[in-house]
Amino acid sequence: MAGPTLVIDLAEPVSSAALTEFNALMRGLSAHFEQRRHGYFYVSVPVERLGIEPPAARDAQDVDGQRPFLVYLMGPGIGDEDTFDAEHADEPEVEAVLGFKPTHAVNVSADCNRGIDHVATVLLTAAVVDVLGGVAKAELLEGQEAVVAGLPGVLGLTDGEYPMVLGTAEFLRAWVDQPGFRLVK
Repeated sequence: MAGPTLVIDLAEPVSSAALTEFNALMRGLSAHFEQRRHGYFYVSVPVERLGIEPPAARDAQDVDGQRPFLVYLMGPGIGDEDTFDAEHADEPEVEAVLGFKPTHAVNVSADCNRGIDHVATVLLTAAVVDVLGGVAKAELLEGQEAVVAGLPGVLGLTDGEYPMVLGTAEFLRAWVDQPGFRLVK
């Protein structure tokens, strides 16, 4: 994907009831919806449905307010097991902060990389956490540790080669309101 990605780590497999809710969330937020398998969606989300003011059209380069995303559940028994294993292979510091070894995860990846896509990625991820639970995991840009450390819903920070913050949906919504907010691409 061309834009930012956030990951939600899950402590246990997703139940069929939660998977049904996840499907309903993606359908409800989307103007365009493709389900490639259970828990794997390509969607186009109008930013208003995430609580974002649509951008004003100033020139041909401006965005139209509908943002494309790939949102998918991965892990044993659901799909993308190799991707899940690769993404979680070298994260002992994350497991220490979480207090559990993730069994599954959800990737929320924007297909564009404008400022609005960073905001929409965070708010879409928060909506998924509201439905499925789990812990959102985001790499941090240099200097962001001090900004996120005191926000509500922060569960911990890692200080490895790529510093990360782990937090709740409440954290994500607080972070996106911070001056200069931006995700790592």
